[in-house]
Amino acid sequence: MQHDQHAARYVSKLSNKLRRRIDAFSSRDHMSGSQGKVLHFLLAQRGDIFQKDIEEEYSLRPSTASELLKSMERNGLIRREALPGDARKKRIIVSDKAQCYRQEVMADIENLEEELTRGISAEDMAVFFRVIRRMLSNLS
Repeated sequence: MQHDQHAARYVSKLSNKLRRRIDAFSSRDHMSGSQGKVLHFLLAQRGDIFQKDIEEEYSLRPSTASELLKSMERNGLIRREALPGDARKKRIIVSDKAQCYRQEVMADIENLEEELTRGISAEDMAVFFRVIRRMLSNLS
């Protein structure tokens, strides 16, 4: 295999470019790129969302997810509310302040997705998702 044909190298390059692009969203001063990404996920969900859902969606360690959610709470983007009967399980509630950013956050992520996939056919995207799911499974 040629040096430039390693899947891990390309995934890493893509990940770095995406992280930089998403972090650029934070230049608006009201949230970091990772907070915006999580907020997008939260705004798109129906029903209760918990820290475990964030951990699974972004492959985060519990301590990393906890710190991210704490910072979002400090910034007034979310609050965590204990479930009746199980104080250990805390549902994540998007604040009114964060709801004001809904259109902006959704547009940022949708525009990034559109730019990222421009010129790629539906068939190629289906192959991409099949391959990337397999790679994720291989590393689980």
